[in-house]
Amino acid sequence: MPKFEECLQRLESIVKEMEKGELPLEQSLKLFEEGMGLTNTCRKELEEAEGKVELLLKQNGQLRAEAFGESSGN
Repeated sequence: MPKFEECLQRLESIVKEMEKGELPLEQSLKLFEEGMGLTNTCRKELEEAEGKVELLLKQNGQLRAEAFGESSGN
């Protein structure tokens, strides 16, 4: 399974290829299908990461919302 960053890079290249508007319909559909698969992979990885962050922020049985990058030590 490709890593999140690899998926994003491939998605960017697919978008650039499709934005040119020079591809035949069949090739555009193949790239679109690949892009949708990559999008699903990225979404799943983000959901997993979000779940891990929520577990890390859970204190005394309550979830504490905190902006990304904010630390309680400052």
